[in-house]
Amino acid sequence: MIRNVFVDVILAAAVALVLASTVGLLAMRDTYQRVHYLTPLALVAPLLLGLAILVQSGSTVSSSLTWLALVFIVITGPFLSHATIRAIRIRETGDWRLGADAEATGDAGSPGDQP
Repeated sequence: MIRNVFVDVILAAAVALVLASTVGLLAMRDTYQRVHYLTPLALVAPLLLGLAILVQSGSTVSSSLTWLALVFIVITGPFLSHATIRAIRIRETGDWRLGADAEATGDAGSPGDQP
């Protein structure tokens, strides 16, 4: 009985996190800001789901496989966000480096800006 209550509370927290991230995602105007609201969806919500599975079923083979998949998600999530932001930057400016758009137009700034 108490185990089911803990599972329900953990799942409710995961759902609340997803809803809050979705509202933040819809409220932001800039694509770069929107990617920040995907981080809780990619990292924290799966961990809460894995915790709920662990509380519900205990330490079993299926729960260990779930945690193995979650470790993979947690490790690859930041890399996926970084790759997404880099792809957006390349699409907008033609290059991912910060000063590359100024160099392409011939406006490299003052001589003190260059190393």
